[in-house]
Amino acid sequence: MHKRVGFAIFVLLLGAVLVVVPYLWGSDMLSRNRSDAAAPAPLAGSPAPSDAPTRKAAPAPPSAPALPPAVLHPATVTVDATGFWSWTVLDRRTGEMAGSANAATTQRTASMIKAWLASDYLRRTASPSPSNLRQLSTMIRNSDNNAASYFWSLNGRSASITRLAQICGLTDSKYYIDWASTMVSARDAARMGACIGDGRAAGPKWTDWVLNEMRNVSSSQEFGIVPALPETEKATTAVKNGWIARSDGKWHVNCMAIGTDWVLSVLTVYPASKGMNYGADICSSVTRQLQA
Repeated sequence: MHKRVGFAIFVLLLGAVLVVVPYLWGSDMLSRNRSDAAAPAPLAGSPAPSDAPTRKAAPAPPSAPALPPAVLHPATVTVDATGFWSWTVLDRRTGEMAGSANAATTQRTASMIKAWLASDYLRRTASPSPSNLRQLSTMIRNSDNNAASYFWSLNGRSASITRLAQICGLTDSKYYIDWASTMVSARDAARMGACIGDGRAAGPKWTDWVLNEMRNVSSSQEFGIVPALPETEKATTAVKNGWIARSDGKWHVNCMAIGTDWVLSVLTVYPASKGMNYGADICSSVTRQLQA
């Protein structure tokens, strides 16, 4: 009897073990203990996750202040004139240009090219003679044609116009027949003026000399742009105009001026019967409207 009771108790205990142990093994109690034991200890001195520093976004760079308009700046221009006229104004601070719809159309430069002829010669000549400097001065201040032909030859004739396009970044202009017949657009004339003004044309040694000559042209050479400028701007403006009445019965009157922060070029072609002042007045009209 006692043996049976003991055997029964043994069977009951064995059954309990077979039921309880698998339950514990399949539960998350043991797996949680294993996970806790396997977790790596934090490194000494490492901040807790909640204490980790956060990276702040870099502040936006300050925007550049807007430049005030140049003395001559883009504006609506209207001219009631017979024949052809075009213009381009260039901001010397930014290089930005604006102009008429036909600003890429080429016309003869006439004497306007003389500022380039002087610059091209001086950049390429180590020590110009006093005689040549006097002729250069006469060519710019008084628009001497004989001096222009002389330096045109010294510069290699058409080679000088090739250098003009390369050095000054012209896109429309080209050599044609002689120095006075060089074909240039209004936008290329403005680029040429900027090139003279910033030193690419004559080089660092002679740029100031060329600009000083252009600021001191004779009174007969200052027509067009300069008379229409504010008084404070006139003395610092360098100018080289061009004009010629050709056998085709047309005047070619062109104006180019280099100011403190601008360059303006105006090209005109119209019947010769209207006289030279007709073209000069177109240059003045464009200048006044670009100050508005």
